[in-house]
Amino acid sequence: MVFHTLRLFCGLTRVGKSGAECLSLRPRVAHPVRCPKQSPTEVSKKWRETCRQSYSTYLYQVLTQVYAFTQISYKAISIVNSFVVDIFECIASEASHLIHYNKRQTISAREIQRAICLKLPGELAKHAISEGMKAVTKYTNSISTIPTD
Repeated sequence: MVFHTLRLFCGLTRVGKSGAECLSLRPRVAHPVRCPKQSPTEVSKKWRETCRQSYSTYLYQVLTQVYAFTQISYKAISIVNSFVVDIFECIASEASHLIHYNKRQTISAREIQRAICLKLPGELAKHAISEGMKAVTKYTNSISTIPTD
């Protein structure tokens, strides 16, 4: 069901790996290993292939906030994690297309809002935009209250 929903929302044909991942405090990122015979381009290509970011810790924290005594398996966390990563990539690519069409160089909150409106259906888009605006407002308020010396 999740994969079918991804294809409907984003037009995706593939879904990321859904292997079991352990819960960690920071996203897991693999570091490049360089042999003396490898050129720098081979190292960067190898690093890009192994670099993975995981939202599993944050998903688990949200689950425990909403449903305090509910448990979830690593397989289910990895499936939801791949869903979040694919939606993020979908929205980021749409925002990239929007700035290209408007001949700009920076993705701002406005482009993210428009990309969400284009990619997510009706009520889901409205909720996503309102939560995003709330987060941006909270961030700007916290930045303005920090004294600068």
